Amino acid sequence: MNHSVSSTSSLDSHAASEAGCQSQGMRWEEQQKLLALEQLCGVFRVDLGHMRSLRLFFSDDACTSGQLVIASRESQYKILHFHHAGLDKLAEVFQQWKCCRETQPKDQVSDEKSCMQFSIQRSTLPSAETHPEERLYRRVDVTTWLRHLNHSGQVEEEYKLRKAIFFGGIDPSIRGEVWPFLLHYYSYDSTSQEREAWRLQKRAHYHDIQQKRLSMSPEEHSEFWRKVQFTVDKDVVRTDRSNHFFRGENNPNVEIMRRVLLNYAVFNPDMGYCQGMSDLVAPLLTEVQDESDTFWCFVGLMENTIFISSPRDEDMERQLMYLRELLRLMLPRFHQHLTRLGEDGLQLLFCHRWILLCFKREFSDTDALRMWEACWAHYQTDYFHLFLCVAIIVLYGEDVTEQQLATDQMLLHFSNLSMHMNGELVLRKARSLLYQFRLLPRIPCSLHDLCKLCGPGMWDSRYIPTVECSGEHPDSQSCPYGGTSTPQPSSPSPSSSPNHTPTPPLDGKRGSKKRDIFTFRKQS
Repeated sequence: MNHSVSSTSSLDSHAASEAGCQSQGMRWEEQQKLLALEQLCGVFRVDLGHMRSLRLFFSDDACTSGQLVIASRESQYKILHFHHAGLDKLAEVFQQWKCCRETQPKDQVSDEKSCMQFSIQRSTLPSAETHPEERLYRRVDVTTWLRHLNHSGQVEEEYKLRKAIFFGGIDPSIRGEVWPFLLHYYSYDSTSQEREAWRLQKRAHYHDIQQKRLSMSPEEHSEFWRKVQFTVDKDVVRTDRSNHFFRGENNPNVEIMRRVLLNYAVFNPDMGYCQGMSDLVAPLLTEVQDESDTFWCFVGLMENTIFISSPRDEDMERQLMYLRELLRLMLPRFHQHLTRLGEDGLQLLFCHRWILLCFKREFSDTDALRMWEACWAHYQTDYFHLFLCVAIIVLYGEDVTEQQLATDQMLLHFSNLSMHMNGELVLRKARSLLYQFRLLPRIPCSLHDLCKLCGPGMWDSRYIPTVECSGEHPDSQSCPYGGTSTPQPSSPSPSSSPNHTPTPPLDGKRGSKKRDIFTFRKQS
């Protein structure tokens, strides 16, 4: 404890100075004693601020003995053995400690008590770096949902509903009713009667698709089994088996998921089946709980949203090109590190799984589904998932640049973060990044398509940015987006606004050193 004493006499000031020196000397001696004690008795000390997770493995039925495994962000581990009980007391401390958050590995059944896992909580975002509307919306529950419907069951003011979902998410109890709208299975202006008639029509269509599969000739079935069914049969039995909805042997829901995937391959033979599709169907079936409706929601997910990237090379490369440009704009230090790594670094291998599986392997089901809903809302952009990718890198990628990690080390770094990241914090950061992107006075033409498909909302009439040509159009003499060339620095003209602030170069290489994240500004 520190004591503060004020006095007007110089003698007292001198005495206070001597006391301060003595106090520092005592603290130094205490530190030396602690270091000596550590060396003598094997005392272990660690700064949890630099750790990633704490995991407790119990070795006895009473859950008192076992091992404490501490994992650093660089995947270094320290294992402490509790041979004579005490581990349960430590678990109680972690459960009550606000800096820890209990998590559950995906492959762990919830009623097992052999393992406890805690992720180290990261600091919350400063208020200046959050979206100004961040806390104005609550989760869309039954009452809120009904307020958005008129007496005929039509959604009134679709934009307001999507905005509410973007910020607050959807209560799990009504996901089965709301998700079909977000996935374009139902039209927002359809009535309750029209939706019921539509369901019957689509159910008959689904039945016809299934009959087509079941009536294949032996030759057709042999080829279908080789190209599709063999892989589907292997994938469905290992997808979300810890989820109560799919748990247990001979679970009928696993067979329903299998039929949905096989029928989709018949419905869309050009796409067929790709590994990872079962990870996307499983949550849909869990929430919608109807085979035909799940099928058509999956069709909507695959066809009508950009959130899911098909495995074709050109589709994935377009996503990665946008992400590289966002990183160049928002996180120049990280982008420069990727550039120094060469082609391997710019391929962004560490985030391929994020995009293809929609963050399902990176976050708990609760957090991942919240991210899905925010992306499906198509609020102000069709590419919110790319802002989520940038948010992950902003929050958890500092070690990559600080330690100058190589490509394989960078891939390992982000892979080890799986199931240890704070999904709610990532969502808030992504929303703030989108807000600031929208306020930029100018954007490179390479990012022009980020707002092309979602219609009004990304740019309103009050604030439309200037599109600057990146100059990378070898097949065209002029910018296809109408972008202007970047003006060279010059003396301000008399007509310039006196309050105008020059925008720094997008690549961050010229001018004075600035923060990685572009400066946060409030909209006037």
